[in-house]
Amino acid sequence: MKIFEANINYKVSDYLNRILENTASYELANQKVYDAFGITDFFDNNEELEALKETISETQNIVEEPDRATEYGDFQTNLDLANKVSFYLKTKEISPEIVIEPTCGKGNFIIALLQNFNEIKNIIGVEIYKPYVWETKFNIINYYLENPNSRKPEISITHCSVFDFNFKSIAKQYAENNILVIGNPPWVTNSKLGSINSDNLPKKRNFKNHSGLDAMTGKGNFDIAEFITLMMIETFQTINGNVALLVKNSVVKNILFDQVNKNYAISELEKLCIDSKKEFNVSVEACLFSCNLNSKSEFECSEFDFYSQNELRTIKRTERKQEQRKAKRFGWFDGKFVSNIDTYIDTKDIDGECPFVWRQGLKHDCSLVMELDNVNGHYVNGLNEEIKLEDGLVYGLLKSSDLKNTLIDQSRKFTIVTQKKVGQDTNYIKADYPKTYQYLIKHQENFSARKSSIYNNKPPFSIFGIGDYSFKPYKVAISGLYKTFHFTLILPQNDKPLMLDDTCYLIGFDKIEFAVYSLILLNSDATVQLLQSVTFSDAKRTFTKDVLMRIDLVKLAKRIDKSVLHSELETLNEKYNLDLTLNLWVDFMDMMTPVNNGQMTMFG
Repeated sequence: MKIFEANINYKVSDYLNRILENTASYELANQKVYDAFGITDFFDNNEELEALKETISETQNIVEEPDRATEYGDFQTNLDLANKVSFYLKTKEISPEIVIEPTCGKGNFIIALLQNFNEIKNIIGVEIYKPYVWETKFNIINYYLENPNSRKPEISITHCSVFDFNFKSIAKQYAENNILVIGNPPWVTNSKLGSINSDNLPKKRNFKNHSGLDAMTGKGNFDIAEFITLMMIETFQTINGNVALLVKNSVVKNILFDQVNKNYAISELEKLCIDSKKEFNVSVEACLFSCNLNSKSEFECSEFDFYSQNELRTIKRTERKQEQRKAKRFGWFDGKFVSNIDTYIDTKDIDGECPFVWRQGLKHDCSLVMELDNVNGHYVNGLNEEIKLEDGLVYGLLKSSDLKNTLIDQSRKFTIVTQKKVGQDTNYIKADYPKTYQYLIKHQENFSARKSSIYNNKPPFSIFGIGDYSFKPYKVAISGLYKTFHFTLILPQNDKPLMLDDTCYLIGFDKIEFAVYSLILLNSDATVQLLQSVTFSDAKRTFTKDVLMRIDLVKLAKRIDKSVLHSELETLNEKYNLDLTLNLWVDFMDMMTPVNNGQMTMFG
C-alpha cells in the first residue's frame, strides 16, 4: 500500500534503496538513518518503511504536487532566499545552538542553516503536511550526500499541527541554550482556513479580546502567521536567542502595536522588506521579521530593504550600524503608535482627539438590489432590471472611487436607504412607499443570503452605518481604501444629502461654513504630514476611524495662519462659485470646544 507522496531525487532514492533493501524493522532503519545523517525517528512504523521501499524501487519517483499556496497560504521559501536570510543572520553575529522551525515545509531553511552555521546542536522542525515532512528528510539526506564532511546536528522533523506541538517542553529542555526560531508560517487568515475545513488552526478563541461587534465584522479574523509568531515569542521570550520569520508586513505592525500592552521581552526589532512577487509570485507586502529574545522590551522597529541590507553584509560592522541608523523607524512614540517616528515629531502636537466623531458610510451587503443607476429617468439595479420606485428612500451614493475632487454635488450611483438609524422598524415602508416595498420583497432572497451575522435578528432590509449624521446636508469625507491624503466636500444633490458607502469615512454639518472650515484644516500640509506619519501604506485600509479620530482640529485651527485660511477660502469660492466668509469662524471654534470638552456628535 502506497501511503506517501513526495519528491525524491534519484541520488537519495538509490542511497536509501541500498541501505534499506534488507532492513525489516523500522527501528533498525531509523538507527541507520540517524547514524548516517542525524535525523531522528525517520519512520513512524513498519508500514511507512515498506511504503518507501516500494516507492524507491520503482523507476519513476517524482510526483506532481498540488498547489497549496492559494488555499493554505503555503508559499514555500526558495533555497536562495533561505540562504540570504541565513547569511544575514550570520552577519549579525547570531550563532544558534538550537533551531526551531514551527512550519518547516520542504526544509529549505534547514538546508540553508546547515550550510551557514557550524554551532547548531539540534534542529526541531514541525510540519502538518506529510509529503513535506518526507521531502524535508529527503532534502537533508541529499545535502549530506553532497556534503559528507558537514557537521551533523541531531534533527527531528515531526508530522504535527503547529498548534498541537508542545513547544513549551522544548523551551524547558533548552532553556540554557542559544535558540533561533526561523521559518515562513502560512500567509493566510483563520477564516480562510476555516472555510476550507483545515485542521491547521488554533483552538477557537477571540485571542485579541475584541468586542462583540468588532469580532463579528472582521476584527476577530486574524493572520495565522501572526498567531504563530506571537506563540513563538511568548514561549521562548525568556531564553537567549532570536526570531527570524517571513511574514506579511501587517503581522509586524500588529505585533508592535500590541507590544505596549504585552511587553514581550524582545528588542532590536527589524522589518526587512522583501519582493514577494519575485520570491513567491504573490502580490503581498511581506518582510523578514527579526528580533532578539530575552531582552529589555523595546517598542519601535527599524525598517530596511532586505536586499540592500544583504549587500551591506561585507561592510565593516561599525559602518553597517551607521547605515542602519538611516532606517525608517515606526512604533510607539510618546504613547502614540506611528508609522514614521522621524516625520511624526514635527506634527505630534496635533495628534490628539478629533472634536467630531468620524463615521463610516452605510453598509448593506446587497449591492445587486440596493445600488441603482439612473438610466433615461428610470432606475436600473445590478441585476439589469428596470424598476420604478418612489423617490423618498432613494439617495445619491458615493463610493471611494468617486472621491477624487475637492467638491462633489452629484452622484453616478443611487441607493435605497431603508432606515434612519440602526435597528429601526422597516414596516413603515409598506404603507408609505408601496412600490419600494414590493421591489424589496421581490428580492427577499438576496437579503436573506447576506452572510454577515450583524443582520441576524434585525428588521427586514436592515442596513448599518446609518444615523443622524448620514442625513446632514454638508459632509467632509475621505476614502478609507485609497492612499490619497485628500478630503472632499460633499454638498446636497437636488436638496437631498448624498450618502457614502462603507469604504468611506465622514463628518457631517448643518452649516456649509463649518464643513468648509473643516475641509481647509483637513487638507492642510500639517494634517497631511501627520497622516503620513501615522498611516501604513500596506494596510488594507489606509484610513480608519481610529486614525481619523487622532486629528485634533482644535489644535490645528489654533496653529494655522489666518492668512492661509483666507487664501484657501477665496480659492474655493472662486473655483466652485461659493460665497463664503470667515464670519462664523469664532462660532466654529466655540462648537469644537464645548464647556464640558466632550466630543461633538451633532453638528452645527
